[in-house]
Amino acid sequence: MSLAERDVVLRELMDDPDCDPEQLRATLRRFDTINRLVSGWGAVYRTRVRPYLTSLDRAAPRVLDLGCGGGDVITHLARRAERDGLRAEWVGVDPDPRAIGVAAERDAPASVRFQCTDSTRLLADGERFDLVVSNHVLHHLGSKELDAFADQSRRLSRGVVLHGDIERSRIAYALYTIGITPFAPGTFLRTDGLRSIRRSYRGAELAAVLGDGWRVDKPVWFRVLATADGTADD
Repeated sequence: MSLAERDVVLRELMDDPDCDPEQLRATLRRFDTINRLVSGWGAVYRTRVRPYLTSLDRAAPRVLDLGCGGGDVITHLARRAERDGLRAEWVGVDPDPRAIGVAAERDAPASVRFQCTDSTRLLADGERFDLVVSNHVLHHLGSKELDAFADQSRRLSRGVVLHGDIERSRIAYALYTIGITPFAPGTFLRTDGLRSIRRSYRGAELAAVLGDGWRVDKPVWFRVLATADGTADD
């Protein structure tokens, strides 16, 4: 199997509206562990999120997680911020009610809330945020969807946008194949994780697709982080 190019045909099992609901719930819950191990948000929090929130002249900045899934990433960021004495409002949104159902069961700080909606409706409702993030969303999207998602995420932010995702590589594929084994039973983690790697971008590819206004770097191994300034008015 070649990983020289993205596989744009494969779809992840959890994206199927008719997928097994118990396996989906187990997958979303187990992302707590997987994302802590591989997503790199700890490093992104230390180097990007915390310094940025500290610099803001606002009593309680608003942070949005687009496509939050089961809510583990935004909950993790909120807890880190609370430990650092940073007050903020954290909003996780996902258009899939199954994901929001899992997120709503989470033992999250009082500063975190979850909502079943998407970027289009948030813009229509006049919502604006100081920081917009996403995790593992970009590789799910077709080219037109990606263009719209990138544009809308910038329009929702009056500050910074950070989209984190996997970087496609043979090493990442091989390591995930082995490392996911103890976590995979009863979930979609093995199949979907490997499909995600095959669908994901390399850094230069993502930079070319996103175009002007975006910067793409690698905060940790096997990860890409797309960054842009928001275009929302205060």
